[in-house]
Amino acid sequence: MKPEDDPSIGNATANPESEPVEKQEGVTRVEAFSDGVIAIIVTIMVLELKAPTDEALGALWRLWPVFIAYVLSYAYVAIYWVNHHRLFSHARVVTNGLLWANIGLLFALSLVPFSTAYLGEHHFGRDATLLYLATMLLPSVSYAILQKVIVDTGADTEGSRLYHKATSRKGLAASAAYLVGMPLSFVSPWLGVACAALVAVFWMLPWSPLDRLFLKLPS
Repeated sequence: MKPEDDPSIGNATANPESEPVEKQEGVTRVEAFSDGVIAIIVTIMVLELKAPTDEALGALWRLWPVFIAYVLSYAYVAIYWVNHHRLFSHARVVTNGLLWANIGLLFALSLVPFSTAYLGEHHFGRDATLLYLATMLLPSVSYAILQKVIVDTGADTEGSRLYHKATSRKGLAASAAYLVGMPLSFVSPWLGVACAALVAVFWMLPWSPLDRLFLKLPS
């Protein structure tokens, strides 16, 4: 068999002028790389939890803002890992668009450790909360772009269409919550943090009436 007759090789072999396309092996490699980057992000966050030199329990208590910021951000990164894994189960080919959209998402997530540390060190102050919400909004937008690429190039089954419909609308609702949280942070930073926490809660819930609501919304 000639290389150009092998269906497992992407379009670049059949037509040198077309965009290179990798199939399932490429999808697996992209997902594995993403898993590694996300693991590093979680590791960086936990390294920000500095143990106090004082042995008194009061010294540990003073670290509560840092710990709460860490727990919230850990939940977010876990949510993105879970949804990234589920999203890539619908991917069938790797195009340049998918590669760069995925890199964009990983870049956005790589900013989470910095904003988490800033939020904790500044005890959930207004400016720190605004930065944190902006950092949460960026991966939300990046994920929507990645999902659009997979919608266009991935599996086209009834299950895939239902999955994309529900999760893309849920993602829009999450982005809206971050945007609402920004002006609320000027009233009280805790209102902004509450918006971020609310998003984490409804993404972590199992399939619920809320998810079915997103499916029932008109297109």
